[in-house]
Amino acid sequence: MSDTQKPPERRRSILAASLFALAAEAALLGLGAWQVERLSWKTALIERIDVRSKAPPRPLPPSIVWPEYAAGDHEYERVSVRGTFESDREALIYRGSGAVTGGLSQPGYWVMVPLRLADGARVLVNRGFIPLDRKDPSTRAGGAADANVEITGLVRAGEQRSYFTPPDNPSKGEWFTRDPLAIAAALKLERAAPFSIDEDARVAAAGQPAGAATVIDIPNNHLSYAVTWFGLAATLAGVFAAFVFRRGR
Repeated sequence: MSDTQKPPERRRSILAASLFALAAEAALLGLGAWQVERLSWKTALIERIDVRSKAPPRPLPPSIVWPEYAAGDHEYERVSVRGTFESDREALIYRGSGAVTGGLSQPGYWVMVPLRLADGARVLVNRGFIPLDRKDPSTRAGGAADANVEITGLVRAGEQRSYFTPPDNPSKGEWFTRDPLAIAAALKLERAAPFSIDEDARVAAAGQPAGAATVIDIPNNHLSYAVTWFGLAATLAGVFAAFVFRRGR
């Protein structure tokens, strides 16, 4: 039976299936192409971060340019800065155990301490991780002198709060996101930087945070996503071809 001799309902079913298949095929191919673009972007981002984090430290820009200093554009850039730590005004950022903290076997806190620069401006420095039983500063006595020290570390932008993030408790110095401006406001820090610095690893007394809080682990699964979408597109094409063949017999 020729196409012109097929019953009208059969031709309509093939036409409807064809329109649906074309729309779905276009969507799947579009998603695959988008993932290829994301793969290129993510690869370049990882390479840029790798170069920044391993480069020799550069002096932190002066505080006068901090309002225009887009931390996101300088994320993971290694800098050096000199100042005096105000350890009596620390803030603790809760970190659970697991991959989010670099495979830590126990929960604890990042210790964020203001560093006062010579011009009076302040930048929050992540001095490293401590377990829960070191929350009280008295359990961390014996640290190095905090006056006129030079540190090196990585510039970090603030974290985005998710829907499931618990509320912060500024009155107790407990936080669940790294939000430099919110922490600075709670600590009443004047001329505070809108970014923080993750201090490099250093020798520390027993119980003291030892820097090296940064865990650079940026997932890059876009290739597998692209293969999945293109594979679904190929499968759909095969299924549609078989459908048309069977309906045409």
